[in-house]
Amino acid sequence: MLKKTLITVVGGLLTLTGAALIILPGPAWLLLPIGLAVLSLEYTWAKHWLKKSQNHMSNTARWLDRKILLRRLKR
Repeated sequence: MLKKTLITVVGGLLTLTGAALIILPGPAWLLLPIGLAVLSLEYTWAKHWLKKSQNHMSNTARWLDRKILLRRLKR
């Protein structure tokens, strides 16, 4: 019971802080997945959103890699 409560509080705070940092200046891209990873230890819905977040970050990284490669090729 204490473990689940601690995971919920810590994961919830990290996730809510990350969500607030989407609007405010700060590393939302870092805190949101960490918060979801903590919450996914106890909640399946958090695991679902963590996988979606990881997928989005992977797609974005591939897109940036292509942009950088194209820019280097144009030189």
